[in-house]
Amino acid sequence: MPHMVTMENGQSQTIQEMLACIERYNPDHLKTLEAYIEDQAKNNTYDLEANLAVLKLYQFNPHMLNFDITYTILLKSLTSLPHTDFVMAKCLLLPQQMKNETVQTIIELADILERADFTLFWQRAEVNKSIFRHIQGFHDSIRKFVCHVVNITFQTIRRDLLKEMLGGIEDSSVDKWMKQYGWKREGNLVIVASQDEKIKTKNITEKIEFDNLGGLMAQCL
Repeated sequence: MPHMVTMENGQSQTIQEMLACIERYNPDHLKTLEAYIEDQAKNNTYDLEANLAVLKLYQFNPHMLNFDITYTILLKSLTSLPHTDFVMAKCLLLPQQMKNETVQTIIELADILERADFTLFWQRAEVNKSIFRHIQGFHDSIRKFVCHVVNITFQTIRRDLLKEMLGGIEDSSVDKWMKQYGWKREGNLVIVASQDEKIKTKNITEKIEFDNLGGLMAQCL
């Protein structure tokens, strides 16, 4: 089910009602939807269904294609990682969108994130910072994804490595992320999870019906 952050001014509700009917395919609504996407970037909100609807309208009306809106949709979908929103958005792109240099850059950034090469990501992000400067909360959304990966991958991690993976942020900011995820510091190590928390014993009970067991025994004779 698409996930959506509602907007305080009620605009989201109106758009959701429009998307729930045949009007979602009406190109006359494209400008309204594009403005809604710009509002998401400005106010750090997110509506996957509306964003995908815009890409679909571009497919039906390629003459109305807006590359700036395309960039915003792709970048906003990156902020939802580890959800697969970016893959869904990418699948709706037209050939001319795929050939666009900025779109290719965003796809490259997505590929780097999927490989969890966070050091390289921040390096490339710094070089291309102008493309997502208008996306409020973009950096922290990526750091949230970094912490998600760390949380499911590491039991301990060097604090200096964690800092690097989070984009070389200040020590006080690293401490805030550690506190948010309940990680503890021991010297230069960050304790993500203890072995006892990772490994839990399970009692497995298997039930075999007598009729099935009888047939199996007969085959062994």
